[in-house]
Amino acid sequence: MVGNIIKRHDRVSSSILRLSLLKLALIILRLNPPKRSQGSAIIFTFPKFSLILGGVASGKSRLAESLVRQANRPRTYIATAQAFDGEMADKIKQHQLDRGPDWSTIETPIAVPEALKSIPENQIVLIDCMTLWLSNLILSENCPKDPSEPLLTAVRSSNFPIVTVSNEVGHSVIPDTQLGRRFQKDQGRLNAKLAAEADLVVMVTAGIPQVLKGRLPANMA
Repeated sequence: MVGNIIKRHDRVSSSILRLSLLKLALIILRLNPPKRSQGSAIIFTFPKFSLILGGVASGKSRLAESLVRQANRPRTYIATAQAFDGEMADKIKQHQLDRGPDWSTIETPIAVPEALKSIPENQIVLIDCMTLWLSNLILSENCPKDPSEPLLTAVRSSNFPIVTVSNEVGHSVIPDTQLGRRFQKDQGRLNAKLAAEADLVVMVTAGIPQVLKGRLPANMA
């Protein structure tokens, strides 16, 4: 009888001890959560279509070029700028020096959708920029009512990643000319449609990226 009581007492004491140790272990885990191992880290999948927004000289083109390099693919640069004067020619030359020689370049102020159809599937494409492309279209004689449609159709049918750069013009003053107001309105609408289509949208301010949609690679976030 006494022996049975002692055995039951020992079992109860043992259960209480195990429960106390379990609670202690849980407390330690909360205070010191296990670090994520390299093998369990989230794998970055390169987005099919990315939009990099920013103001003038915000660092948006530099970020876009850095993102393109993450893909480890042959790189194609679609340039929409036109050198109408010496200042613009110098700016284009500086962009070329900044991104380096290991790019294939297509210079096309307007025919961006057509250029996308000619690019091999193993490439990654950077379009810089949508703002100049839109202004070129508006100043041309054949500007469609909605210029985003042929562009988005070409993007959807492409089998390679595309990164594009565009200016955020909604933070600036309202232009005092009818043409300027039209451009500002059309640019805002174009940006909104590109952002809706994009898997990744980043706003760059003073060189600092702010992810609005999707995810940047860990070494760029």
